[in-house]
Amino acid sequence: MSESTFAQALYFACGAFLLAAVLVLWRRDLAAIIRLFALQGVALASIVAVLAGHERSVELGLVGLGIFALRAVLLPYLVGRALGGAGQARETSPLVNVASSLLAAAVLTLVAYAVAQPLVQLSPSTATRAIPVGLTVVLIGFFILVTRRRALSQVIGFLLIDNGITAVAFLTTAGVPIIVELGVSLDVLFAVLVLQVLTTRMRATFGDTDLDELKELRDA
Repeated sequence: MSESTFAQALYFACGAFLLAAVLVLWRRDLAAIIRLFALQGVALASIVAVLAGHERSVELGLVGLGIFALRAVLLPYLVGRALGGAGQARETSPLVNVASSLLAAAVLTLVAYAVAQPLVQLSPSTATRAIPVGLTVVLIGFFILVTRRRALSQVIGFLLIDNGITAVAFLTTAGVPIIVELGVSLDVLFAVLVLQVLTTRMRATFGDTDLDELKELRDA
């Protein structure tokens, strides 16, 4: 793979990775948000696949396949299973409206690029120049955690943070040992399983997963 082809493929995958996170802010339908998260998982796996092709690393290619299976298939499936009932089909009243959220995404992108510049300057390369994309996704994930009220929306925010951190790790080091990625992925999988159980029990007990409404509950 030539350097120009590598750069084009990597930046295209990073662009799709960032676009999926921004579209999560735009959409309120939880099923659509889960699909966007799955598409981001495909983009993340593509980033790793491009790096694997450039480095000619079989191990990195296997990691990319594992990321695709976990973050584009299994995790969206588990979160989708927790989505049920018309009462939680949409993020009805986020703390920040869509227009303001998209404006915040633009600001967070600028912040990420400013913060990442010292890292990029340490070792300028095609991969490290894309580090701000991963940092932007991390910040967008935090923004979703703070501004969304539905438990499942906050689960997606948590997963976006993890995707962003993973992207930064691969872009910074051109890959991590497969055992490290396996351990981190298992931790994320267990966390999502726990969150799925909690959201299911919340819906069964209280009929909803709006965290603001749950705050109003008081002990008798």
